Amino acid sequence: MYLELKRVDPEVYKAVVGEIKRQAFTLEMIASENFVSRAVLETAGSPLTNKYAEGLPGKRYYGGCQFVDIVENLVRERAKQIFGAEHVNAQPHSGTQANIAAYLALLDIGDRILGMNLSHGGHLSHGHPVNFSGKYFEVHQYGVDRESETIDFDELLKIAKKVKPKMIICGASAYPREIDFERFREVADEVGAYLLSDIAHIAGLVAVGLHKSPVPYSHVVTTTTHKTLRGPRAGLILCTEEHAKAIDKSVFPGNQGGPLMHIIAAKAVCLKEVMTDEFKKYQKQIVANAKELAKKLSEKGLRLVSGGTDNHLMLVDLRDAGITGKVAEEALEEAGITVNKNTIPFDPEKPFIASGIRIGTPALTTRGMKEKEMDTIADMIARVVHSPDDEKIKKQVLDEVHDLCMRFPLYKEFLDEAGVKGPYDEPVI
Repeated sequence: MYLELKRVDPEVYKAVVGEIKRQAFTLEMIASENFVSRAVLETAGSPLTNKYAEGLPGKRYYGGCQFVDIVENLVRERAKQIFGAEHVNAQPHSGTQANIAAYLALLDIGDRILGMNLSHGGHLSHGHPVNFSGKYFEVHQYGVDRESETIDFDELLKIAKKVKPKMIICGASAYPREIDFERFREVADEVGAYLLSDIAHIAGLVAVGLHKSPVPYSHVVTTTTHKTLRGPRAGLILCTEEHAKAIDKSVFPGNQGGPLMHIIAAKAVCLKEVMTDEFKKYQKQIVANAKELAKKLSEKGLRLVSGGTDNHLMLVDLRDAGITGKVAEEALEEAGITVNKNTIPFDPEKPFIASGIRIGTPALTTRGMKEKEMDTIADMIARVVHSPDDEKIKKQVLDEVHDLCMRFPLYKEFLDEAGVKGPYDEPVI
C-alpha cells in the first residue's frame, strides 16, 4: 500500500511505518482513539481528495461534483437513519469545527453559554478561556457533585436561572456515567436556552441504543466520527429542520471552505459499518470490557471517579497511589500502554500534571480483546502505577504487552509489506 511513498519520501515512509508499529505493538487505551477498517483507510486515501466541492449536493459552486454528491448524500441519509435526525450536515472537519458552526448558527458573539467544567469532564470547545468558545462568548460553567462525582442537576438549574444562558452545552470528554439529556432539556426550557448535545465520545453507543439518544431533546447534536463510531477523524452536525439552513450556512461559507470529500466518503463507509449487526455486538463488547476493566482496577486498589463506568471510559484517581497523572502516563507508555493524564473533579493539580488518567476500551475491543484480556491488562496497569520507577516491572509488562499484541494482530498486511514481524524490527527501506 505504501510502496510509492517509500520510493518518493523514505523519511515520511519510515515515520508512517513507525506509527503503524506503535499502534500494532502497544495497548491503545486513550478513550478518544480507535482503529478504522481497511475500507475506511482506502476511502480516506482515495482520489476524492482532488475534488473541490464548495456548497451542498446539488448546489455546488464547482462543476464535476456528480460523484462526490453521491457520497455526501449517503452520509446525510445514513446519519439521519441511524440517529433519527431531521437534518444532517456532513462537512465539519472535526468535532470542534462542528461546535463552532453550531454556536455561530444560533448565537451572537458575546452571548452567554453554560458548559461543563473542563476539569469535571467537559471539553475545551464547551467554553474555556484558551479556546475560541471562551474568547467569543461569555462562558459560565456547571460541574459534578463533590460526593457522587456525577452531574448535579439541582446546581445546574440554579446556575442556569442565575446566568440565563442563550445555550446550554451537554456532553463530555471525560465523564464515565450516562448523560440524562431529557433533564438537560428541562433545564434549558425553563430558562429559555438552546440545548446543544456533544456526543463525540458516545456516538457509537447512541447509534446502537446502548446510551439514551440526545436527538429528541436537543436543538443541535454534534459529534466526531472517530472515537466509538470508528470512522475517519472528522465531525457531523445533526439538527432539527428548523435550524437546518442556519447550520448549513454556518458551516459554509461561515467557517469552512471546501469540504474534504475523501474524508466525507470515509464517513459514508463508517456509517455503513455502523448499520451492521457486527457493529452493535462491538459496542456491547466495548461496554462489557469497560465494566470489567473498571471492576478489576478497583480490586487492585485504584480509585475510580464516580465508582465505575456506564460507557467506554473510566477516570482513575491516582492520589491514593501517591503519583500524578503525568507520572503514570509516562510510566505506562514505557511499559507499552498508552493512556492520557487527565484532571479529575476538584483536582488540586494543574491540567499538565493532573491527578488522574483517562482509560478507554474502544481500540482494544476493535482488536478483538474481551473480558479475559481486560483482567490481564488491569493487572499490568496496577503493577506499573504502584511502582512507576521500577524498571524491571515496566520491562516485564512491556514483554507481556508485546505477547498480547501478537495474539491480536493489527494492520498485519501493512507490517508484512514493510518487513516488520515484531516490535523491534526496523522497516525495510
